[in-house]
Parts: sequence; C-alpha cells; structure tokens
Amino acid sequence: MATRRDFIKITGLGVAGLTVGGAGAYQMLKGASLWDSVTLGDAERVPTYCEVCFWKCAGWTYKNKEGKIMKVVGHEDDPHCDGRLCPRGTGGIGMYYDTDRLTTPLIRVTENGKQSYRKASWDEALGLIVENMKAIAEKYGPESVALFNHGSSGDHFERLFKAFGSGTIAAPSYAQCRGPREAGFKATFGTSIGSPEPTDIRDTRCLVLIGSHIGENMHNGQVQEMSDAIDRGADIITVDPRYSTAASKSKFWLPIKPATDLALLLAWIHVIIEEGGYDKAYVEQHTTGFDRLKHHVRRMTPEWAYGITTIDPETIRQTARLMGSAAPAVIVHPGRHVTWYGDDTQRSRAIAILNALLGSWGRRGGFFLKEKASLPNYPYPAYPTPKWDWKATLRGRYPLADEAVTNALVDASLPGGEGQEQMIHGWIVTGTNLPQSMPEKPRLQKAIDSLDFIAVVDTMPMEITGYADVVLPECTYFERYDDLRAAPHREPNIALRMPAVAPLGESKPAWWMCKQLGERLGLGAFYPYEDYSEVLDWQLKQVGSSLEEMKHLGVKRWPRKSEDLYFKEGEAVTFNTPSGKIELYSSELESAGFDPLPNYTAHPEPPEGFYRLIYGRAPMHTFSRTANNPNLTDLMRENDLWMNPKVAQIWGIENGQKVWLRNQDGAFTSFPIKVRVTERIRWDCVYMVHGFGQKREALSRAFGQGASDSEMITTVMIDPIMGGQGMRGNFVTFSIEEPKQVQSL
Repeated sequence: MATRRDFIKITGLGVAGLTVGGAGAYQMLKGASLWDSVTLGDAERVPTYCEVCFWKCAGWTYKNKEGKIMKVVGHEDDPHCDGRLCPRGTGGIGMYYDTDRLTTPLIRVTENGKQSYRKASWDEALGLIVENMKAIAEKYGPESVALFNHGSSGDHFERLFKAFGSGTIAAPSYAQCRGPREAGFKATFGTSIGSPEPTDIRDTRCLVLIGSHIGENMHNGQVQEMSDAIDRGADIITVDPRYSTAASKSKFWLPIKPATDLALLLAWIHVIIEEGGYDKAYVEQHTTGFDRLKHHVRRMTPEWAYGITTIDPETIRQTARLMGSAAPAVIVHPGRHVTWYGDDTQRSRAIAILNALLGSWGRRGGFFLKEKASLPNYPYPAYPTPKWDWKATLRGRYPLADEAVTNALVDASLPGGEGQEQMIHGWIVTGTNLPQSMPEKPRLQKAIDSLDFIAVVDTMPMEITGYADVVLPECTYFERYDDLRAAPHREPNIALRMPAVAPLGESKPAWWMCKQLGERLGLGAFYPYEDYSEVLDWQLKQVGSSLEEMKHLGVKRWPRKSEDLYFKEGEAVTFNTPSGKIELYSSELESAGFDPLPNYTAHPEPPEGFYRLIYGRAPMHTFSRTANNPNLTDLMRENDLWMNPKVAQIWGIENGQKVWLRNQDGAFTSFPIKVRVTERIRWDCVYMVHGFGQKREALSRAFGQGASDSEMITTVMIDPIMGGQGMRGNFVTFSIEEPKQVQSL
C-alpha cells in the first residue's frame, strides 16, 4: 500500500540532466581521464581537507590552466596524514567527476496519483523549506524540527537550527558507531576518546586490536603509525573471528567466538592482576576501586573464558603477559564502530580498565594528551534557549548519553509511542544516508511517513533522497569553503578547505543554503557576511594569521600550551570523575543503577542453519558514501561473503557462486552476493563489507552491486547506558535460487 511519502527513484536528474551551461561540463566529465596531461610544474594548487571520511586529512588540490582538477595529494605538514593520502583520499576527485551527481533542487510532486520529482529553482525550493519550518514551529515549536547530520555540512546546519531555536540535533556517528566507547572511557578516565583517537601508536611496544581493523578502515594516521611500529618490532595482538589484514601482521591472532569479547577482556584483567603484570605505582597513585576489581574478576580465569570464547587458556595468559611486559607502552585500542551487542558501554569499560591497569593513559606509547587549536567563535548573536532539546527525546532513558541519540529522535517522530505524543514533525537530513547508517528500516520508514515534512541535502541521489519532499544539491568539498579543521592532536593545528573549482551545475555549498534559509526565516543577524570566507578570515586574524596566509600554507601548527604530551612520573593528576581519579569501580554507573564493574552476559546463538553476520570496512570505501565513486569502484565494485570451507561444503556452495541472504526475521537481501570460500573465517559466522547492494538506479555504478548488510540488520540490542544500537545480533542463512520476495520487487 502506498504511503503518503512514497520512496521515489531519482533518475535522469544528475549531471546528464543539466541544461544551460551544463552540456559542456557533462561532455568534459564523460570523456575525461583524471590522469591525462598531469604536469604539476605549471599547475595551480589550492588547499583542502578530505571529506571522504571523518579523519579529514589535509591536502593540495592541483588543477591545470583550463581549471580541470588533476589530482589531490596529502599535505606534507599535516599531522593527520604526514603528506600521504589513503586510496579514498586520492580517489576523492571522483566525487566531483561523478556524472550521477545531484546538480539541481528537486521538489516532490503528485501527478495522476503518482509521486515523482520535478526540477525547481533555488528560490522555490528554499521557500518551501522555510514555509514548512515556520508552520511546524508555529504549531508545535521550533524544537519539533530535527536535524540529522554528519560531516562539514552538518556544522552549518547545526548553527542554523540553534539560531532557529531547535536543539533537536543528532548524528548517527554517536548511537550507531562510537558512542559506547565515549561513555565507557568517560566513566573511567573522565574524558571521552574523540576523533582522531589520541593513540600513541608510533611509540607503542604492544598494540591490541579487539574489533578494530586498522588497515581496512584506513584511518590514515593510525595506519601509517602502525606500519612504522611494526617495522620497529612492536607486537600486535588481533582478536577477530576473521583473519583480517591486521591479523596477518600480528604476533597473535585470536579467532574469538563472536559476541564473547567481554569474557576475554575480563580474563585478561584477571591474569594481569593475579600475576602482578599491572603498573603498581600508576594504579596506586591514579586509580580507585582496585581491590573491588580484583575481587570481581577472581573467578574469571582463562579456563572460564575458554569455555565461552574458545580461546586456549595458555594463549590468553601469553597475550596478557605480553601486554604487561610492554607496559606502559601498550594500547588496547578502543575501536571505532563499537555498537555490537547492547552491552557495549560495559565492554568499552573493560577496555578502559585494562588500559588503566597497564598504565597506558597519558604515557608514551599508550594514549597521549591531545591539544586543540583555540579558534574564537565568530561574533554571532546569542542563540535562543529552546524549551526542550534532544535530551527530552530520551524520555528518561540512557542516562550516560552525552550526545543526541539518533534512534531516540526516530522514536520521538512516531505518534503515540509508549503512550507518548509525537514530539518531532519535520526533519532536515544532511550528509548522512539514514537507511544505510541506521538499522530497523521499517521503523525508520514509519517515522518518515509520520512527518509533516522532510528535506535532504546531499551531493548524490542516495537512498535517503528518495523520501524527501525537497532535495537540495550540495556541491562537493572541492567546490566550497567550510569551517577550519581544528581537530585535537599531538599539537594544535588548523587546516583550510577552499574551493578549487566553481560549483557544478546549480549545486551550492551548505553555508550558502543556511544563509539563504536563515535570512528567509528572519535570522539575518546570524548571517552578517556575504561569503563564508569572511568568517574564516576573521577567525584567522584573531589568532595571528589570515585567509591569505592560509591559502599559501594550507596547514598551520602551533607549539603546545601544556607542557608535555604525557604525564610526568609521579605527577599529581586530577581526573574529571566524581572521585578525581581513574575509576576502575565506577561510582557514576553505580549511582545510575548500572553495574559499576563490567560483567559478561551470554548473547543469543544462531538458530540451526544460520550464521552470525559480521560486517566491516574496505580501505577503498567509506560506508555507502563512496559506493558510486568512479575512481573507487574501479578498485572494488562489489562486496563478497566470506564463508568457511566447512560451511560451503555443507551447503554445496562453490567459491565465486552467488547467493541471497535471509536473516532470522525473514528479510532477504535485494541482490545476491558472491561467496568467497576461505579458511580465514570461523565456521559459525560470515563476513561482508558494508555499504554495497545499493537500490538506487540513479547510482549507475553502484546499483545492484553486491548485497546490503543493512537489509539484514532487523534486530537490534539497545545499550541501556547510552542508547547505542547493537547490530551484531543478526544471523543469516543462504538461498541458492532468487527468492520470490526479491523477484517481486
């Protein structure tokens, strides 16, 4: 049955649909080779920082005399990349040259009972958004318009929303990715991890990767530092059901049974305490709760963990001793995507406790003390105080959530949920493809159907754009100014992004959209500039630089204000916890009604004939964002399904054969996936790379390539501490023939 907001396939409305001024550009893109006539001697270069992933490496964009972008290279003075970009960074130019790009505003229309999109002017599209924002604000309050955002465009829209009077703002990067580690580390050390992570990999003697796939997730600085650490003789311990790239570089590979990581962590803690492998002076001076922890893990022996994890007890002891011998130059990596089984904050707590016992926090080769460049805020007027914000959408849940919980905003967009009235009536979505980044797609669809209005800002016709009432085409990061990158690192630094070329077609930067919307909403006082470069120049002049200088430098670094990267031996340190110390026993968790020490809880097992679905990243792709990039699809066009030979034999499946997946709730993948039969994965699980199986025909290179893991994630386990959605409790089986459910689509 058709809903009020049918999903619409946007086709024929990208670059190929351009009219005035567009044909020449299309022919240039259609016939262009990115690498022809690359002679850097007479090329112009402009500074940028990458938008393909959150690492945001700084670089130089080179263009020839005709204004054609030729290549992008890493900035030699950037601490994020040390002059080298990853495959995604160098291939990012494909975002600009992608002929499927959105280049004109679109408005949803109904003709003869069928919904479709038509091209619109910017004035009409912006006017429709303003009309709906005002209508919702008048009826329900401005707080009832919510922002879902990610990346640089989200920064501009966040300021617009705060000026409008709404603090209902969320990013999937918290509740669907890193949130549990932030909550777990903050409950322990009084501070969250942040991005990039302050891991001192370059000086470490032992790196423990438990669910962290450095080398496949391509967090650039960490990959380079890990490579250097290996060359210097550092030991790597990798815990993974799959023999990953990192596992192949490791001294120990522990092929753990999925969903049992917390048991292994507790057994490691047991060994380190019982054998005296912890840093006694550090623990005595800086921590509280050690005796309670010791008592807590007294029975959590390697033999106990063996029955849960299938890891040999002697291997557990050997790896624990290796960590202890390397301390404090040891890192048990906190990971990035850590929303797995619903007890994820407690698992992250165990990782934080292990690092504390080893004395690695604030120590060389462990975790350094990061510092951020202090940039003054542009003198905007004070924001109005909303009557309620994202915290109200929690409805008393998730007491340790420090950022907005995306799934809570989805719940608040549903009418009559749990006796609660609908709180949110309109969405603006920018820089995030919600159907791919969030599980429980039917619930997401129901929320969208309940809205009065939804607008989507994107560079590409991603799946989320098919649900919008208005689609605004954002230009790529090669075509715009954005905020100065000022992420914390070993020393304060900033990086400039500036346009190398003019926006293609009618696409616009997010700052321009927000200025236009703001002025139409009567918020002109928040936009007293004509071009965003004026904001950047003002900020830079306050810190002794200028936009003109940064155009030449690209990256600027300052000496640290604090004395050292690490604690001094014996230094008195006050941590931002209730006790002022590292809390092995968390008083904050206890007061909130949760276990103050982590406990292992068994998770559901696969039904007979099913296998646990695990998923991950590839070095040439970032989620679904790059699935259509013409440069990166040449490197990896589709994903495959890793399957143990024993499983393949049982099912009679051959290497390279295509199968459809069905999960425990009866959901099928829309497209088949090619099987990779390999000994490099346990028999009780299968693995696939995330971001494939795109159903948008407008994505001409990504459509139908591989299968979507997101379609299989219909069961989630909510972390009661901070609200994260655990997504690894889903199981799949195989269909050799195309299922009827798929054929009917």
